[in-house]
Amino acid sequence: MEKRLGVVALIIENRDSAQQFNLVVSEFHDLVLARQGVPLHDRYGDGRDLHVISLVVEGSTDALGALTGRLGKLKGVQVKSVLSRLQTADQPLEGAPHAHSDDQTNDHPNVH
Repeated sequence: MEKRLGVVALIIENRDSAQQFNLVVSEFHDLVLARQGVPLHDRYGDGRDLHVISLVVEGSTDALGALTGRLGKLKGVQVKSVLSRLQTADQPLEGAPHAHSDDQTNDHPNVH
C-alpha cells in the first residue's frame, strides 16, 4: 500500500477541543512521527486559549484521511494537511530513477 509523508497543521480555539484533540491523536499514535505545539494563552486580550499544533505524519491516504477527518469534526478546530508521496520498497515513486542492487553506476554524482 502506498504511504504518504506529510504535515497536518491545526489551530485549536478552546481548551475543551485541545483535550479532545489529544484523545484523537492518541488513537492514531501509529501515524504520528512528531508533534509540536505552541500555546497562545490570551495572546489577543480576548481570553481565548489558542493552540497552534503541527503533526508530522506517515501512513496510507485512508488512515491519514481518517485522522484529519476526526480532527476536523472537533468544535473550534481548523485543520489543513499537506501530503507528499513516500517511496516504498514495493512501489517506487512514479518518475523516480529506479535503482537495482546490482547496479554499480552512479548516474547522479552529487548524490551519495
